[in-house]
Amino acid sequence: MAHLITSRQNPRVQAVRRLMEDAQYRQERQAFVAEGVRLIEEAWMRRWPFVEVFYDATINERGRLLLESLRRAPIPLQEVTPALMESMSGTQTAQGLLAVLRLPSAPVALPQPLTFVLVLDQVRDPGNVGTLLRSAAAAGVQAVLLSPGSADPWQPKVVRAGMGAHFRLPILRLSLEALALTIAGLKRVLADLHDALPLWQADLRSPLALILSNEAHGPSEWASQQAQERIYIPMPGQMESLNVAMAGSILLFEVVRQRWGGGGSSGL
Repeated sequence: MAHLITSRQNPRVQAVRRLMEDAQYRQERQAFVAEGVRLIEEAWMRRWPFVEVFYDATINERGRLLLESLRRAPIPLQEVTPALMESMSGTQTAQGLLAVLRLPSAPVALPQPLTFVLVLDQVRDPGNVGTLLRSAAAAGVQAVLLSPGSADPWQPKVVRAGMGAHFRLPILRLSLEALALTIAGLKRVLADLHDALPLWQADLRSPLALILSNEAHGPSEWASQQAQERIYIPMPGQMESLNVAMAGSILLFEVVRQRWGGGGSSGL
């Protein structure tokens, strides 16, 4: 059995911290970090490739059952002190369980034919990106494509906010040229206030790429050039705008409403 790690200077502990903080290091190591029983359960159920798992004595019974499954896999498990787990964690309160997971192998295969894609155009806030990934997975989006300038989808804040969406969706960061080629055969619909239709007047039933942009700066030149149609959310109240994650979620489920008439296997 592996010995208890107590030092912040341990190379494996330091590697975890670098994976959490350094996007280039994540790419070099082809790995990222997920924290908490729920997220790691999701990765395990989806047969996501694990590198190693760290845990401490505070882990709950549900976590211990998960550890037993991981141990039988076998996946390397390493106990650390609760204080060390706190220092490794990206959250204010560590959950006693942290996993190093593999990034998806390149090239990532996209479902065919593509009929429902979400494009994030320079959406930089990690919480917004994670929330949009979660909404996209819930709405049945086939893939999420991120332009240069968007937040790294594999950083810890995005992974936490995604609530397991990373293990259910193809997620790709692409150059503008590759992005344009990927969505070329789809109707390209941009969320924008200018020269736009109210969302319920737009026909969102055909194969489409929904493009969401940075809420502070608006659509990039690339997104504006790509747009074949623009839609907006009417707001009879006195608010100027919605958070991009909230607006994007509304638009995603307008696609669901139009295509499936509100039907579905489950709700909230």
